[in-house]
Amino acid sequence: MADALNNKSPSAVLKSIMKTKELTKQVRDKVVEKYEAGLGYKKISRALNISLSTIKSIIRKWKEYGTTANLPRGGRPPKLKSRTRRK
Repeated sequence: MADALNNKSPSAVLKSIMKTKELTKQVRDKVVEKYEAGLGYKKISRALNISLSTIKSIIRKWKEYGTTANLPRGGRPPKLKSRTRRK
């Protein structure tokens, strides 16, 4: 992996390491709208400038759950209650 990172520009390295923000609900709705209109994954990806894997996962989630909203994620519950954290 180090060899692959050496050949990239510093900004490209940062982009490959850093996580990206979630897409807005409007953008995810636009992906589903284009999919229902008959466009393929590649055409949607190019039109909205979003990666192909992101398009696939949005459509997969939409087919499975019938929504494009953010679903709850798993994880450890917080040790402190929100009231205790505010103090």
